[in-house]
Parts: sequence; structure tokens; C-alpha cells
Amino acid sequence: QGEVFAGYLQSQIGTDTRGDGGVLTFSLPNDLALGYHKLQVLRRRRKSPYEMTLIVAPQACYKQPSIEQGNKSWGPSVQLYTLKTEHNWGIGDFGDLKQLVADIAARGGDFVGLNPIHSLFPANPEGASPYSPSSRRWLNLLYIDVFAVPEFALCSAAQERVGSNEFQQALHAVRATEWVDYSEVSRLKMSVLPLLFTEFQQRHLATNSQRAQDFAAFVAKGGNSLLHQASFDALHQQLHDKDDSVWGWQVFPVELRDINSDAVQAFIKNNQPAIQRYMYLQWIADEQIADVQKFALEQGMNMGIYRDLAVGVADSGAEVWADDGTLCQDVSIGAPPDVLGPLGQNWGLPPLNPAQLKATGYDAFIQLLRANMQHCGALRIDHVLGLLRLWWIPKGENATSGAYMYYPVQDMLSILALESQRHQCAVIGEDLGTVPDEIVSLLSDAGIHSYKVFFFETAEDGGYFSPAHYQPQSMATLCTHDMPTLRGFWHCEDLKLGQTIGLYPDQAQLNGLFDERSKSKQAILNSVSWHGKLAESVGRNADYVPMDQALSNSLQLHLAAGSSSLLSLQLEDWLAMDKPVNVPGTVDEYPNWRRKLSVTLDDMFSCPNVNYLTAELTAARAKASRE
Repeated sequence: QGEVFAGYLQSQIGTDTRGDGGVLTFSLPNDLALGYHKLQVLRRRRKSPYEMTLIVAPQACYKQPSIEQGNKSWGPSVQLYTLKTEHNWGIGDFGDLKQLVADIAARGGDFVGLNPIHSLFPANPEGASPYSPSSRRWLNLLYIDVFAVPEFALCSAAQERVGSNEFQQALHAVRATEWVDYSEVSRLKMSVLPLLFTEFQQRHLATNSQRAQDFAAFVAKGGNSLLHQASFDALHQQLHDKDDSVWGWQVFPVELRDINSDAVQAFIKNNQPAIQRYMYLQWIADEQIADVQKFALEQGMNMGIYRDLAVGVADSGAEVWADDGTLCQDVSIGAPPDVLGPLGQNWGLPPLNPAQLKATGYDAFIQLLRANMQHCGALRIDHVLGLLRLWWIPKGENATSGAYMYYPVQDMLSILALESQRHQCAVIGEDLGTVPDEIVSLLSDAGIHSYKVFFFETAEDGGYFSPAHYQPQSMATLCTHDMPTLRGFWHCEDLKLGQTIGLYPDQAQLNGLFDERSKSKQAILNSVSWHGKLAESVGRNADYVPMDQALSNSLQLHLAAGSSSLLSLQLEDWLAMDKPVNVPGTVDEYPNWRRKLSVTLDDMFSCPNVNYLTAELTAARAKASRE
């Protein structure tokens, strides 16, 4: 990662017969090393050369050797914040993730997938959507396992605070909630983490210890991006402490809305301890996720963690506040109108500027990939079709006023392949929805795993395609975070919830959805039964079949027998949960991104059916590898 190849790219032009203007053609060596080069073209009577970035890229993204050899892997995909343990602080953290990795590895799983763990808003913890981050290059500080921070074992002040009766009662209460209480989690963690930074200052920074030098190296590598993130978080916190309605930089005092203003530069100069504290917390988060990935590989997983890259950043966050022209702030991305959504969707995320990307040698895209491909074995790219085109909506307009803007997809796929190979990080592309024909073969040729959601893989007659017919270069899954759980789908809990919160305009549409669901359930039973994967105890008439353990296992094992090289399953379905973690199209109508798992990890892996199912999944994947 980050190699610099020194030397010259030389080419001899024998005769330049062009008149005024025209294309100058010349040759380059055909054995250039993969990576980033500077190409300079010298001309007589010109003092400085013409210069451009020359990128030499591989043809395809990285795949783990075991995947290349045809082995089939499985693992769960989790929303990290939903994990419950007896020792976390009311939210799943990197310590819980490490415990989950150990449990999955011991049962034959090869990966654990995550929601985006991008930086959100420490000053406004209720802004909890992982898909509307403040920055995609830095991490969510609430995922820090406080007990695992090295300074905690040395800090008597932190230990005394956490050990107090009042604090322990608060921890017990926040762990016991069904929904993540982000404000309380943040209050507890942010009352202790600053004490650990003070300990670090006194014990390490003051003595320039090896740990202090490691921190300095992290800060130097983070450069302006880390400085901007930490400065934003420190400034936002200071303003929010005075006025809790300050939700983003758009409502900062006018003089603080431009990172290059004298006022902001003065703030940075005069608030170094606070800024350095946020840098320290980013370093701690980075250390902890790196430790989890190292541990996963040590446990024998062939992939370890797979991370998720959100499609954009919130317009109120650090990246937009510090933007240097990389983003188009006068537009937002979204989805065009369709039959199900006649008004389209506006996601409130400013897009990357394709012209600026090319002009800067794709530096912003490269840095984004590098930040998200570290400490993991694979990266899932949300809405991977955005490498080809995005639906741009002018600021202040509805999605119906938008249009597709195209990106230099060949260049971006080449860079993606290069960074993938450098980081030994496989790539999974979330390619759901309307997929343009021109990108299907491009993604396949680039070695990007397609994303196959069982419930969407249907034929024109309503029947379900066999997972045995999925392309091997894919990840298969039953459900996603934007869908109801397996039990919720089968019992139509999502439709009932939608009716309760007013998602459907009239009863006729709702009745049609219930009828369609009934047909889908019967088609699923027919397909799974025809392929011999439906347990004998499960009836064949969907009107009388509940989603019980036997049916749930049958569906998951049906998928496990398929040809996809990767199989991702939801922990919610192992626990027969029915409440969704996210309901698309809602903001305040439903508490999205907050619903925890119903039991702790210890209790889940003490469940006989979970242990039976994971053993069967491992066996089914091994059998599929041989076929």
C-alpha cells in the first residue's frame, strides 16, 4: 500500500509531423509495475513539462485463494450496534465483534459482515444512520470498547468513575433496553474516554514513549483529513454544548462554516487539546478494528471482517464542511421515480464531482478506498451502480427533477481493482434495483461479487430461481437490513407495520401487497420442496405454515447448497426475531438503526438450534464446494 516507484517513463518520438494541434502518439514500456506513476511530456521551448497521473492497474479485484479454488464460505452479516453482551455499554462494540468472530470461527464460518462503521456525529448521537455518515474515511467512536483501551487499566480516575454505584446502575439500565439509547450510550462513554486521553497525555505524550510515537505516526498518516474530522467534531461539540439545536455545520455561526476562514483556523490553533483528543479516539478505534481482523485470521477465517462502504456522506458533516471542491454541494443523490415510488427518493447526500475526480487523478476516490479496505478481508460497496451513474437532484428540488450523471466507470473500476489487490481485499457490489446492461459485464469482468438476495431472485411467473443457478462470483443472502426479517416477511409483520405508520396510501394497495405476499410464500415452499430442501415436518400449504425453526433452517440450508462463493445470513433469523432494524422511507415514524438483538451472544451460542444450524451450514458449504 502506498508504494512510490521512482524513475522515468521514457519514450522516443522520431518525427513530430503534426501541424498546429492534433494528437501526439507515443509508446510506453509494457512492463510498468502496477501502481501510480507520474507521466511527464517535455517539449522544446517550454520551461515546465506537461504532467499527468498514469495508473497501471490489474484486470480484476482480489479474491482469497480459497475462493479462487472454488471453496464456498459462509458467515453472518450484522448491524454492530445491535449486539448484546453482559459487558458492553448498551451498544455493540469492537469487543463484542471480537467475541462474535470467535464464536463464528469456532463453528466453521469464514467472515463476519458489518454495517458501515463510518464516523457519525459525536455531538449529536441520535443521528444514528450508518448510511448518512459525517465522513466515510473515519470511524464511529461509539464502537470503542472502553474496557479494552490500554489506558483504562492504568487510569484510576476512569476506574473509580466506572466502578461507582451510580455509573454501574446506568450501565445496567442502558444494557437492558430493547432499543439502543444513543444519547445515554454517548453520555457514558464520553464521560470516561476523555479521562483515558488525559492518562495517555501524562503517561505517553509527556515522555514520547513508543506508544506516543505510534500515535504520532497515525496522525501524520491521517493528514488533513484526520485534522479536519477532529476539528469538526471538537467544534461541533463546543457549539452543541451551548445550543443543542446545532445539528450540523449549516447552523454554525457564519464565520465557522468555512474551514479556511480565519475564525476556524483560530479555533484549530486555540483548541489543540480537544482536537488531539478526537484524533486519539480515532486512533483507538482504528487499533481495535485492526485487532479484530488480526484475531479473525488467527482463528482460521479466510476472510475475517467484511466492511460496508456507504454511497455518500451527510451534507451536514465533516467531509462536506471541509470540502475542497471534490463534492457537488448544489445537488443530492437519490433514486428516480418508479412504480413503487412515484416521487422517487432524495437521500440528502452530495455526490463526488466526476470532473474534479479526473482532474485530481482520482485522489479522493483512492483515499476513500484505502480508508475502507484496511483491517478487513472484503468490502461491500453500497449501490455499486454508482460507479457508472448516479441520480442527481438539484438542491431544493424533488427527485422527479433529477437526471442521471455518468462517471468514468472504467477508470474507477481499474482503481478499485488496484486497491483491492494491494490490500488483499475482495469486493462485493450491492447491485440491486434497476441494473443497466452496460455495467453487468463490467462488474463481472472486474472480479466484483454480485449480491443475490433470495427474495428478489424471481422469474416472470413468480417462481424462485434455485440458488444453484446463481453465478459463483456472488454473495447470496436471504434478507438485508432494508428488508423485514425472515419471520417478519412470512407473517407479514412489515405490511402490518406499514399500515400502522401510514406507509400505504389506501387499503386497495395494501390488500394487493397481502395477496402478492401469499403467492410469494407458496412459490417459496414449492421451490424449496422441489429441490428437496424442505424439512418433512413443514407443511406444503403456505396458508397454514408458520415460520418456525424447521422452515427457517430449510430456507437457510437451501441457500447454503447453492453455487455462490459467499453466503451471508442474519443473526435475527437465527433468533426468530420479527422486528426490522430499518424501515426504508421512514424517518420519525419508526426507530431505525436502534433495535438490538433479542439475546446476548453467550445465550445465542448456547442455543441448541443455533449450534445445529451452524454445523449444517458448514457441512452444506463444504458439499457445495465439491460439486
